Amino acid sequence: MACVESMNYEILLRNASFRECRDYVRSHCAEYVDVSPGYRLFDMHMIGVPPISIGLDGDTIVFPFTKPCYGTYLLKIEDRSEAEKVRALKKRK
Repeated sequence: MACVESMNYEILLRNASFRECRDYVRSHCAEYVDVSPGYRLFDMHMIGVPPISIGLDGDTIVFPFTKPCYGTYLLKIEDRSEAEKVRALKKRK
């Protein structure tokens, strides 16, 4: 199981709303995919207000991550296999 704290990530937004994260992804990423709460990214279930937008720029993934008691962050992580997995969702729709 993955732990975000052990990954090399960049924080793009802090204490953001799900809408702010969605708007950022849709306006700053080359492509994006909308998923429902519960979607597994990095082997973790995503939580949030649907639709949850996951951004893709090459092998980089941009997504909202909520830490209970700390709020929601918009994170940027480079990971080719996860980016391909998310991109495959777009092709299925």
